[in-house]
Amino acid sequence: MFDIYTIIFLALAVFIFLRLRSVLGQRTGRERPPYDPFSTRDAAAPRDATRSSANTNDKVVTLPTRSDAPTAPRPIEAAEAPVAVSPDRLKGIAAPGSPVAAGLAAIAAADTSFDPQHFLTGARAAYEMIVTAFAEGDRRSLRNLLSKEVFDGFEAAIKDRESRGETAETRFVSIDTAEISAAELRGRIAQVTLRFVSQLISVTRDRAGAVVDGSDEKVTEVTDVWTFARDVSSRDPNWKLVATEAGH
Repeated sequence: MFDIYTIIFLALAVFIFLRLRSVLGQRTGRERPPYDPFSTRDAAAPRDATRSSANTNDKVVTLPTRSDAPTAPRPIEAAEAPVAVSPDRLKGIAAPGSPVAAGLAAIAAADTSFDPQHFLTGARAAYEMIVTAFAEGDRRSLRNLLSKEVFDGFEAAIKDRESRGETAETRFVSIDTAEISAAELRGRIAQVTLRFVSQLISVTRDRAGAVVDGSDEKVTEVTDVWTFARDVSSRDPNWKLVATEAGH
């Protein structure tokens, strides 16, 4: 009985296979390949406008190719326009329409707490504090005001001076000029460069107290070009000195 049922099931399987084959057809090698939406295809020829209505079911839908498919425009995030800095806030700092004014506007756009006048006042104070702290060898004050790279350079000079047993004294007579010569926003880093012209009395003494450089009476004009920077995305509101050079 088992063999008879097995034969019956096999016969049914063969019958079903033949029926499916007649419905689905056989592969002839001329079939269209499966649709690949990213493959390169030639555009179909324009349809003949005089084609009879009997063939309207024979429609050819041309799918766009990857290279020439119209793509939906991506939403472009509108660039944050620089906040207009009022002329009063730039008076005596930057000429309207100048690169400096544009840079300050870009910084103000990224940091709404930024005020050019207040920054300039703070930069003048920082300049005097840094010069004085360097002369006194006050590393703690310098560390809070300088970037790591600039601090390392200042500390090396202080160590060299200390190794020779020398001491320095610096007194400000005046700061004649403190002007912003450049301003820009690089990513999230705001940079402002200033040119300082000051009148200083500076003297360096050896272990015995004898003057080895400068004078404790002569006033010397000094020009410095310093760049301050700050990450506008940081909660730390303090700017730090990131570059120094002697000006002319």
